[in-house]
Amino acid sequence: MEHKIIFATGNEGKMKEIREILGDLKVPVESMKEANIDIDIEENGTTFEENSLIKATEVAKHTEAIVLADDSGLEIDALDKEPGVHSARYLGEDTPYDIKNKEILIRMDDVSWTKRTARFVCAITAVFPDGLHKTVRATMEGLIGYEAAGENGFGYDPIFYVPEFDCTSAQLTMEQKNKISHRGKALEMIKEEIKKHL
Repeated sequence: MEHKIIFATGNEGKMKEIREILGDLKVPVESMKEANIDIDIEENGTTFEENSLIKATEVAKHTEAIVLADDSGLEIDALDKEPGVHSARYLGEDTPYDIKNKEILIRMDDVSWTKRTARFVCAITAVFPDGLHKTVRATMEGLIGYEAAGENGFGYDPIFYVPEFDCTSAQLTMEQKNKISHRGKALEMIKEEIKKHL
């Protein structure tokens, strides 16, 4: 049987990152769209782990491939860990991220630098054709900057300051980001699990 990995996302920015990291598995990696799986999945979990498992399990019902699904988001300590699992739907499903980022910066206006701690969280679940599943979680720690900066990232990257590089996540190169990002770390962890099943 030819192995294939389907990643439960339609996000092209994300697919680029995923293909880069999983490339050395020498297994084709397709998005749901490329695999012609068109289903609505209700992500009603209360944690990133629950949501990634819900997505992966639903997609796995439609394919014999290895299915990966991630749920990721931004937790801001000063905002009581918001937007958290609602990161993608924060301020409404179709609200552009520059508006979401502006709103967060406004809400954080009087928060001092040391209290602006935040992290990107990524949970990835792999569901294998034999029904087994494995979930991993990784984080990328940083701070919420005072203004948006950088063109390289997507989502909340422009307001997420990474101390070790002294710039925002959106100012990192793809190579730098994959090494330290929450998704990069989680993909490396899940890659080890996938190797056991290939």
